[in-house]
Amino acid sequence: MTPFAAKVRALRRARGASQKDMAAALGVTPAYLSALEHGRRSPPNWAMVQKIIGYFNVIWDEADELQRLAELSHPRVVVDTAGLPDKATAIANLLAQNIAEFNADELDRLYGTLVDVLEKRNGAKG
Repeated sequence: MTPFAAKVRALRRARGASQKDMAAALGVTPAYLSALEHGRRSPPNWAMVQKIIGYFNVIWDEADELQRLAELSHPRVVVDTAGLPDKATAIANLLAQNIAEFNADELDRLYGTLVDVLEKRNGAKG
């Protein structure tokens, strides 16, 4: 499941809406919505994210979060390390080979470390 899928499912369930009703309101099939909620579809485009935001009637931070999660929710990621240092290719391959084996705590630590590194790098630029 992708971060976007988890959020949409949580919002839908919190509001007591069925997939069938939500799909009808969005103008998609229940099969599409199910695949989206299970992370078996690419993230929806901007227009569909806006429909979902409208369906849930969320604003500001929650709407921004849905858009951000959609951008982070590609279920099949390709990492092109051509032309990058050897270590970049090694990291990408280690992650690809082992991602299914990480438990929730390990994923949290890896994610937190990556976010910290990126924030420090981006803070140094700004």
